[in-house]
Order: sequence, then structure tokens, then C-alpha cells
Amino acid sequence: MDQRIINLFDEYTHAPLTRKEFIERLVKLAGGTALAMSALAVLEPGYAQAATVSGQDDDLLLEDVTWNGADGVQMRGYLAHPKSKKKRGAVVVIHENRGLTPHIKDVTRRVAKAGYLALGVDALSPLGGTPANEDEGRALIGKLDAQQNLRNYLSALAYLRQHPESNGKTGCVGFCWGGALANQLALNDPKLNAAVAYYGTQPKDADLSKIKAHLMLHYASLDERVNAGKDAYEAALKAAGVKYEQYVYEGVNHAFNNDSSPARYNAEAADLAWGRTLKLFKDKLS
Repeated sequence: MDQRIINLFDEYTHAPLTRKEFIERLVKLAGGTALAMSALAVLEPGYAQAATVSGQDDDLLLEDVTWNGADGVQMRGYLAHPKSKKKRGAVVVIHENRGLTPHIKDVTRRVAKAGYLALGVDALSPLGGTPANEDEGRALIGKLDAQQNLRNYLSALAYLRQHPESNGKTGCVGFCWGGALANQLALNDPKLNAAVAYYGTQPKDADLSKIKAHLMLHYASLDERVNAGKDAYEAALKAAGVKYEQYVYEGVNHAFNNDSSPARYNAEAADLAWGRTLKLFKDKLS
């Protein structure tokens, strides 16, 4: 697909443009309405066909859970864990800027399938929860109070540490908006053992020496927006003595891990990054 179309979709999902403005520009780039609609079909999520772990997997327990977040907010989440009873590491899964979508629930099940206690947090809980319409979800994300949201995710880590199956070790993995938050959790939770950020923006003007977790940073080489802060962040991590790994996947776009969006998904990069992610969790959470 024309890279200009993918860049336009990225602008739409992150600026965001209105739906009307996005479609008008897409039609011009594609050269007509029919071609624009064909492009849209592979840009926008197709959740059912992309799910890799069934919501009825025989090996997993899947629960909708609640806990007390910041400022009296009742937080909601999707908890997935193996049926076998044992103490295990726990992972918070942090969604993109649309909320707790079926794709992120699938990722949560993937983490659980690998042997962990996995919690997909619905950051939009204070605003009534994730809506079915993704444009509405993006609009609501912009209305969250950043500091309250951070405290809500810190409360999710505390919730997991108190779970009967938790061994006390915790990690997080986040994508896009969630990747940025994974960096923030590492900065603000000294008990965190591992933090994985997929194409997440970097914290600015922060005391990175506070980070005790082992960081893993996944970037897409074509993602100019997020990569603008990549080198400065790496230099600051080195200067602060933070343990980290950084990987740049050549020739792939932002959201390369999201297999519900065929135009940007790259199976080779996604598989490589996921294998590295699971290895870090095995090393730090077992």
C-alpha cells in the first residue's frame, strides 16, 4: 500500500482528523472512492479474523474484574490466566488509544497462554468504559486526566501483586498510547520488574535513574513520529544506568504488531518482537 496512505491513517488515528476529513483525503490519495474503500478495508481493524487465542480457550480462565483505582474510581479489566493453580508472574497489558478492544483482549490471552497472570486494563473506566465505536474511544482517551490515569495503572499493578496466584513479580507491555504509558509505569513504579514498550513515545525531562525495571523498546523504522525521540531517550537511559534493550524493525510501520490491521501488520517483525518480549518476561517474572 502507498506509504502516504498509511501515514494518513496514522495521522487520523493519532491527531485525530475527523472521519470526514480522513475519507476526503483518502479518496484523493487513492484516486477514487472505490479504491479508497478498498484501502480502508485493510487499514481498519478486523478483530474476529485476527484473534489468535480463542475467548473459549480450554486452558484459560477469563474474567471481567473490577478494583479500586485512583480518586474513588472503580476500574474495569479483563483478567486472563491459566487454569492450572500456581504462583506466577503478572503482566498488565496496556491498550492503544481506542480502549480495551477485542485485539487487546486477544493480546491479554496470548500473555496468559504463555503462563502469566494477565490483566488488560480499560483506561476508559472513569468515563464509562470502552465504547464499541473506535472514533468515540479515541475522543474519550483525550479526555482522561493524565495523572489520574497513571495512578489507575499503578493500582492495576498493585491489584495483580495481591492476587492469590501472583508470585509478586510484575511486568507490563503496551502498544502506541500504551507503549508511552509502559515507559511511564517503569518511571513511577520501583517494584516493576519488566516494561515493554511497542512504538511508544518517550518521557521527557524525567529522572530516569528512578527506573528499576528492565526496559524493552520496540520501534518501527518507518514510524517517524515516535522515532523522533528515540535517540535522545536511549542516550538518557545509558547515562542513567538503566537496563534496557532497544530494537528497530526495518521496513515496517507503526502498529506492526496489530494483526487486526492488515495494512500495517508485519508478521515477521511481530513474531520476532513477541518472542523477545516473552523471553524478557521469562527472565524477569519467573
